[in-house]
Amino acid sequence: MGNMTANLAAKFAFFPPPPTYDVSKDLETGELMFTGVTPEKSMNVHQLTSKSGNKVVATFWKHPFARFTILYSHGNAADLGQLVDLFIELRAHLRVNIMSYDYSGYGVSTGKPTEVNTYHDVEAVYNCLRNEYGITQEELILYGQSVGSGPTVHLASRLKRLRAIVLHSAILSGLRVLYPVKMTFWFDVYKNIDKIRHVTCPVLVIHGTKDEIVSMSHGKRLWELSKNKYDPLFVEGGGHCNLETYPEYSKHMRKFINTMEKLALNNPPSKQQNDEPSLNGTKRSRCLRFRKS
Repeated sequence: MGNMTANLAAKFAFFPPPPTYDVSKDLETGELMFTGVTPEKSMNVHQLTSKSGNKVVATFWKHPFARFTILYSHGNAADLGQLVDLFIELRAHLRVNIMSYDYSGYGVSTGKPTEVNTYHDVEAVYNCLRNEYGITQEELILYGQSVGSGPTVHLASRLKRLRAIVLHSAILSGLRVLYPVKMTFWFDVYKNIDKIRHVTCPVLVIHGTKDEIVSMSHGKRLWELSKNKYDPLFVEGGGHCNLETYPEYSKHMRKFINTMEKLALNNPPSKQQNDEPSLNGTKRSRCLRFRKS
């Protein structure tokens, strides 16, 4: 029973679409290029090696006046090519850098999508932000949409000086999306319900009241369990994959970033504090599908 349910949960979690982009190397500069994105868009492409040995594609969208960087973990039915316009809009509206990536087996990232591989993927991206861009935990906001809440909460539970995290249409765990279980089984995937207790930074929860894929009860419970709660946004009438289209989403996110900026000014990191070592180890986006039958 356990093995069967574990296999089912793992299969339900990942629906990589056919790749919607390609990555090539510029013959003159040797830099990686992303299909359809021209140099003036201020986007860097990386191909990172994860702890699993997979080649993970990541994109860094730079804003010239950014104070923070958002590390964005997307849903389970999209790839980076489908999110280009969303990242451009968020970067402009929030005045932040955005780093996102495709999980192993998504887009042109190699390997297979598994829970463990997504953890290794996000760790590789975090290491890139530290080593290539010099971004500290205090300058970093983790953002997890739907299944992307899994790697987001995983990383946040290990980093104790993060500026904040955003949980967008997040799940308590994979099995709880499928069945109304009251306890955590060992074979469950993305056990956010247990890991959120170890997250010490501010937590913003965003969820739609009419989400038919992941009940709003998931978002409410994660908010209740958070140690450092930020005012949640429960979008009236919002579904699972359309929250960015609501005006209150943009307004709330801008207010959240402003609040984090004030916190950073009022509570600067101590000069004696050394950052932790690298870890070794507006458009609608298709973000999650679960088959219950």
